[in-house]
Amino acid sequence: MRSEDRVVQRLCRLTFQMDQPASVGPAEYSAKEKLELEVLSKDGVALAYLGERRQVKRRPNHFLALGMALFSFAALLRLGSNLSLRARSLSDSDSAVCPQTGPIAPEQNRVLLDTLEAEYQTEEFRLKAYESLGGAVRVPTVMYDDLAPPGQDERWEIFADLHVYLEQRFPLVHKTLRKTHVNKYALVYHWQGTDESLKPALLTAHQDVVPVEPLTKDQWHQPPFSGYYDGEYIWGRGSCDDKPGLVGTLTAIEELLRLNFTPTRSFVLAYGIDEERGGVSGATAIGKYLLDNYGENAFSILVDEGGGYSVSDEVIMASPGVAEKGNLNARFEISAPGGHSSIPPEHTSIGMLAAVIKQLEDNPHEPHLNRSGIYYSLLQCRAAHDPSLPSDLRSLITRARTSDKALRKLETHLANTERAFKALTGTTQAADVIRGGVKTNALPERAELIVNHRIDIHSSVAALQARIAAVVEPVVERLGLELDAFGRFTPASVDAGEPPSGLLRISDAFGTALEPAPVTPLGDSGPFRLLSGTIQGVLGASNRTGYEKKVFIAPGMSTGNTDTKHYWKLTRHIFRYGHMNSADSFNGAHTVNEAVRAEGFIEIIRFFTWVILNVDESTLL
Repeated sequence: MRSEDRVVQRLCRLTFQMDQPASVGPAEYSAKEKLELEVLSKDGVALAYLGERRQVKRRPNHFLALGMALFSFAALLRLGSNLSLRARSLSDSDSAVCPQTGPIAPEQNRVLLDTLEAEYQTEEFRLKAYESLGGAVRVPTVMYDDLAPPGQDERWEIFADLHVYLEQRFPLVHKTLRKTHVNKYALVYHWQGTDESLKPALLTAHQDVVPVEPLTKDQWHQPPFSGYYDGEYIWGRGSCDDKPGLVGTLTAIEELLRLNFTPTRSFVLAYGIDEERGGVSGATAIGKYLLDNYGENAFSILVDEGGGYSVSDEVIMASPGVAEKGNLNARFEISAPGGHSSIPPEHTSIGMLAAVIKQLEDNPHEPHLNRSGIYYSLLQCRAAHDPSLPSDLRSLITRARTSDKALRKLETHLANTERAFKALTGTTQAADVIRGGVKTNALPERAELIVNHRIDIHSSVAALQARIAAVVEPVVERLGLELDAFGRFTPASVDAGEPPSGLLRISDAFGTALEPAPVTPLGDSGPFRLLSGTIQGVLGASNRTGYEKKVFIAPGMSTGNTDTKHYWKLTRHIFRYGHMNSADSFNGAHTVNEAVRAEGFIEIIRFFTWVILNVDESTLL
């Protein structure tokens, strides 16, 4: 029996059994029943006395009994209303925690969109689109970490082959848009709009792909640069990362131009050439070019590769990336006296470096859920909109909004069940490279270690550097080492007259330390609402099997870095979102058997078509 029914039953017993000895006291009610009686009392209904247990002897009074029954019935209606209001309040609270924009579709260009949507479903268009992507995959624009600058290394020349292919495949784009080569192989296209008072929109992708490990070639179902379409998947390196973004944007614009569409707002396309090694030659040059020619904060919105969407039994969740972690590669270099290995010191430079590694790994960064964090926001959105979330986890996430105890409990639960929890809620460290020693009978005079750190969005490079120095300090002191931590020198802790056992120098290994990215404005921000509504609209209008579900948006975060790290000054409204269904990737990117489901690639083309048309006419930018 429900607790509210028990309360009513007791009220009725009090009303109709007044000739019976009544024992009414706190012990008879649960905490929830007491609360519900309290609600009734606050509404001006005094139906029970929750006081000291006592017995009352009354004489029957049927008129009084009838009156009390009617009074109780009215109170019951009021209770039901209260409970309904409470349920509605909870729903409203969920909506307030993770508000949804709702689908946004083009209005002025609705006929144009409908024409393209119909075309995108034809076999002729689909096969042509599949070949456009397959042909780009067949041009192996592989990025190597050791490439010299463009023009100084012949391995760059393959990018010129890709440019020829793009010109042939998308003739209207190259006839209509103004193309600029930046640092020889990076590409920037300008599509002029009719209203120059509007800030242009920026769509970005990258042309390069990671290498294929030669020893794994025989593990591929299809050759790694075949671009082969087998009736379901398009195979090859770059088919997921990031040639769908490159070819998808160009395909959407080519089709719009074919139907004589002229944008009101200008669009800029920017395609990097070495995103896979940090954008050293490509995005760096593109960012400078755009700043010089358009200015700071010149763009209304930027959409780059990144997050996607997932389809479950009950909902579709899309997660545009609105933040990126920072990055620091810390070099730990120990210099110590050399000599013959037959007369070794207590610890060689390699042994001391091993102690440093152990100290670092014994003191990992502690992850924490932060109520202003992106991952916390994603959890709250799932609790509010994803029916498939287990009820106990949903309850814990909901209570964590106001209860610190529940927040800590949620932390513990996720740390034990979610492999990515630490990466999403704190700074991570990984000892990736180690070098030392030149010969078995010579004491190593130098040993070095490089540790990669991905910096939590609530931290900074300076905070991380200070923590690193503090963590290794006990080892430095115990081993009698001098310490130079990011330019701050500490002498060795040794007895007077004793030499230090060596020097530990900690530095930024490549001079590429990167702060966490600025978080893209969310909530009522116009660009966020526009992108969210566009995603909901394009998914809601899809005719793919299994897509007839509720769509909700939950902000996401990248644990790595994209080319957008070079574009921070161009706009505050940066979204890392490629609109790929996680289930449409055969085996993921950067690994064997990279392949994208062809039907999923059509969805990417649809997405960019909707983005262009919505951005062009929206007042949210």
